[in-house]
Amino acid sequence: MPVPSLKGSSQPSSIFIDALPYIDQGYDEPGVREAAFKLIEEEMRTFRPSRNYLEHLPPLNLHSFETVLIKAEMERLQKNQPMDVLSMKRYELPPPPPGRASDLVAWTECVDNSFAQLEHQMLRITNLELMLENGCEAWKSHIKLLTTMANEEQKKLHDIRKQTQEINWDRKKSQLDAGEKFKQLETSWVGLVSKNYEIELVCNDLRNKIAQAKKSKGLQQ
Repeated sequence: MPVPSLKGSSQPSSIFIDALPYIDQGYDEPGVREAAFKLIEEEMRTFRPSRNYLEHLPPLNLHSFETVLIKAEMERLQKNQPMDVLSMKRYELPPPPPGRASDLVAWTECVDNSFAQLEHQMLRITNLELMLENGCEAWKSHIKLLTTMANEEQKKLHDIRKQTQEINWDRKKSQLDAGEKFKQLETSWVGLVSKNYEIELVCNDLRNKIAQAKKSKGLQQ
């Protein structure tokens, strides 16, 4: 029977399936179940997408987004090596080495380092203040966007399930209607065959009577 496809599907608008599972009988008989599964597998080979719905895409490159740092980290994990301890050297303010205690250039480098560290800490404080001021609103906006996306996907899922259910209902209704019509036709066929059989018996009886009458008439002559 024709079965409609879901909206947006690349499948044809109707597929002929020679089965009426809502009204057919005898599915529990030996071999019927296996034959049904075989027919289903043959029918599925004509559908797209197939079991591997990604087979039309090029092979997946799992290393395309790896950076040098990510590659090194993945290698460390594969070798079960411990992670390097966070270095705090960049935050230290060491004085010049003992051999350069009276070197003006060395002290200038240390002062420049202290200014750089101070600027870095001021930048961190600024970022923390901005996060305290705007972080909550930014997260609220992000969560609102994610909630909207989730609701849209849920609506799509609900629509697809509704379409699927409507298709199943239409299929069941059409098969039950066809089943009633089949029963009526079968009853009509049985009645016609019975009448034909009765008529054939009457005709045979008349033929026998005619033959006997002709035979009796021939004997009388």
